[in-house]
Amino acid sequence: MEQQRLIVGEGKISGILSIFLATLSLLGILCFKFPEIFTTADLREVYTAALVEKLMFIAIAFSFAFSLLSFVLSKNKKYAVIGITLCAMAIFMGGFDVEGRSVEKVNWSIGLDWLILDLFLMVLIFTPIELAFPKNKNQTKFHPEWRTDLIYFTVSHIFIQVFGILTQKPAVALFGAVNLDGVHAFIQSLPFVVELFLALFISDVFQYWAHRIFHSNNYLWRFHAVHHSTQHMDWLAGSRTHFVDIFFTRAMSFIPIYALGFSSLAFNVYIVVIAIHAVLIHANTSINFGVLKYIVSTPQYHHWHHCEDPKYYGKNFAVFFPFIDKMFGTYYLPGKVWPEATGLQEASFPKGFLKQAIYPFQKDPLSTDMAENKKSQR
Repeated sequence: MEQQRLIVGEGKISGILSIFLATLSLLGILCFKFPEIFTTADLREVYTAALVEKLMFIAIAFSFAFSLLSFVLSKNKKYAVIGITLCAMAIFMGGFDVEGRSVEKVNWSIGLDWLILDLFLMVLIFTPIELAFPKNKNQTKFHPEWRTDLIYFTVSHIFIQVFGILTQKPAVALFGAVNLDGVHAFIQSLPFVVELFLALFISDVFQYWAHRIFHSNNYLWRFHAVHHSTQHMDWLAGSRTHFVDIFFTRAMSFIPIYALGFSSLAFNVYIVVIAIHAVLIHANTSINFGVLKYIVSTPQYHHWHHCEDPKYYGKNFAVFFPFIDKMFGTYYLPGKVWPEATGLQEASFPKGFLKQAIYPFQKDPLSTDMAENKKSQR
């Protein structure tokens, strides 16, 4: 599939920006109108309704301006027309006069607010980085895999509450009845920087071994191979993770956080740091990070973990701290050299989110492809 390249001055970029902002505004209106269904209680404590009202007003205004610019610049008015239509829908639905209201407590909701905020921030942060400092200069933002990865990103965000509840259950089952108040008090008495470092380090050790198990166990590799199947590394690629993989690895990383009783502040900062960092290490950026790359994992470090050559599959399991790989003999960082390509040589997956979700339960992608290769060689 030929990649769609965007050229400044043709009107496509402004048209896409218009559609993006108008779509987020429409989703935001749904959050205001049905907060019990589409917003999460924990996240509502982070932002205020007044702030989001202002952001939505700005988004609609900019969307309309971008759509007009696209209409003027573009020979094909498709993007401009779609943008103007979505803007009109947002205004008609009350996008300029939405008001926050009290929300009744519910047991479960869809995290649409989390999807909107995180998608906007990730696009705002990482799209300029990838455009200014690309590792793969021939890769566009609309490569053949971007739609699939966007669906993974969306699903993981709107079901964040479900994933959170399920991944906490192993920790609750193991330590829920144990009195660890003394440990909790000690951890929370530490200086914040020390507490945050411990949270990052201990959870990374647990996640390292969970990650390594998924690579070493043939059946679990079926699910983790979905994550490794992407050939176009960018900030969206990290979202391509099978739900079985998510449940297991997140549960393992959550166990020490729950058992040791880190403070709410440390936990919230930990979540933000891990979320942004997980996006960064998959990004299509050539930024070297200097000496920092030996302290914290970087795109170069993690791209080697995704190298399509099977001999590198057993390297760089740590998510945050490379020295954990040094501790267990799986560290690999060859100077300034990057892998030639990412993906899987000896296995393949069908295209599309639903097919990839079902496929590991049906077939072993490794053994199936190897069997087919052997037949072709006869």
